[in-house]
Amino acid sequence: FTSNAERAAALPSWLDHYNLDRHHLGITGIPIDRINNGRGQYI
Repeated sequence: FTSNAERAAALPSWLDHYNLDRHHLGITGIPIDRINNGRGQYI
C-alpha cells in the first residue's frame, strides 16, 4: 500500500475474506463456523 488510508480502506474486505471465506486447516473450516453468533445467525 502507498498510504495508511489505502490500507485502512482495504482492511474490511480482507477481514471478510479471512473470516468468512478462507478455509483454515487448523480448524477444518472457516472461522465463522466456529462461533454461535456469527453474521446471519442472530435470533
